[in-house]
Amino acid sequence: MKKSWFKTSIASVALIAASGAAWAEKANDTLRVGFTKELENVDSYFNSSREGVVLQRAIWDGLTYRDPITNEYSGNLATSWEWIDDLTLEFKLREGVTFHNGEAFNADDVVYTVNFISKEENGVKTQRNVNWMKSAEKIDDYTVRIHLKEAFPAAIEFLSGPVSMYPNEYYAEVGPSGMGLNPVGTGPYKVVSVVPGQHFVLQKNDSYHDSPKGKASIANVDIRTIPDVNTQMAELFSGSLDLIWQVPADQAEKLAQMDQFTVTNESTMRVGYLSMDAAGRSGDTPFTDLRVRRAVNHAINREELVGALLKGKSKVVWTPCFPSQFGCVQDAATEYEYNPEKAKALLAEAGYPDGFTTEFYAYRDREYAEAILSYLNAVGIKADFKYLQYSALRELNMTGDVPLAFLTWGSFSINDASAMVSQFFKHGSLDDARDDQVLADLTIADSATDDATRIDHYGKAIARITDQAYWAPMFSYNTNYVSTKEVEYTPTADEVLRFTTMTWN
Repeated sequence: MKKSWFKTSIASVALIAASGAAWAEKANDTLRVGFTKELENVDSYFNSSREGVVLQRAIWDGLTYRDPITNEYSGNLATSWEWIDDLTLEFKLREGVTFHNGEAFNADDVVYTVNFISKEENGVKTQRNVNWMKSAEKIDDYTVRIHLKEAFPAAIEFLSGPVSMYPNEYYAEVGPSGMGLNPVGTGPYKVVSVVPGQHFVLQKNDSYHDSPKGKASIANVDIRTIPDVNTQMAELFSGSLDLIWQVPADQAEKLAQMDQFTVTNESTMRVGYLSMDAAGRSGDTPFTDLRVRRAVNHAINREELVGALLKGKSKVVWTPCFPSQFGCVQDAATEYEYNPEKAKALLAEAGYPDGFTTEFYAYRDREYAEAILSYLNAVGIKADFKYLQYSALRELNMTGDVPLAFLTWGSFSINDASAMVSQFFKHGSLDDARDDQVLADLTIADSATDDATRIDHYGKAIARITDQAYWAPMFSYNTNYVSTKEVEYTPTADEVLRFTTMTWN
């Protein structure tokens, strides 16, 4: 952020304060929030962005719920559950719950939702979240069984996060496009209006059931997409926004010096990494050579990136998963010291003594991407830098057209390694390694019912992925939340904005 801009902003703050302008819409009981990235579809099964996760948790409910502090599970739309066998989960459903449009919630909604999302041809964006389910079966109006394709011990975790229940009659009528324009759930907030990619207005659900999420305190949430962080900050200064998040460290540090705002830093499950096309899906690329991939790993000073740019609660990560996730075995990972001379030697050994030029893609945190590029340039890897919207880059990744990219993944806040390492290394559309040995280990790890077996095979997969340098994992993210003093909010480490836990001071 330019110093002149910041000085101007401080002057604006002083002027507003002197005029007695309101800092928040407390009087109208409306929390005004800024989103950075454009959300392509509000239907939670047809987007994979963090903003989509935030809205999903506000609008819809899952069968179960995981407390973000204790990590303990409890019932949400279900009151209890039991494993009938390794492939069958039975749920007793909560009675008396209604969707926002008045439809009564019962087993028919669970059966319809599961049977729709589990079919690959219906195009759920993140297949890993749903493709472990085979079908659902109605036992009676408030008892349902979910049948799994194979044993999947992380089922309760997934059912507490990305798997939400939809109203069967409404969804059968309107489909994903209709749900995206007029979302209907059972959650603590109902949707008043949607301007796709731009503006979302939520209203407290006064008839919300007795959920562990808790009932909302703030009546209305008004969310606008404002891609430029400086513009978000200007609106925060002027009193047009009450809360912004994902604020870069340098701006957050300056805002923290001002008495008018509350700045909170919290860790997240999001991992930043470089993905390299080891399988050659994008054509004739140097990244099919192990020496080149290892050179990339040695070229980057991860400690410096964390200390100078991310700051806060971020840390260096060596695994293709977040350290807290079950099965993310830290000791299994190969660590690559920062050694540009070794990187140059490996490139020369691979036949690139003068380096090479490659396309390099990113979709967020341009400053981080440019810093990574400077490290690569220093060892001879030049880049044609292409900065895209997330949805556009994801589509290119899925078709295998990306040789090198700076990407991030937040695992939908699922605390299990299958939500990350298995998402990218099981020969799916986002797998640029296509390693059969990794696939075999992950297949066992994802389906074993014994914890020790799962850990053993996740460890073997991580050892192979990092030894072969298919990725260059770099760091975990933290998030800076900035609000006016009128807003009381304690963020959690899973990077989910929970409007239900926000109150007015």
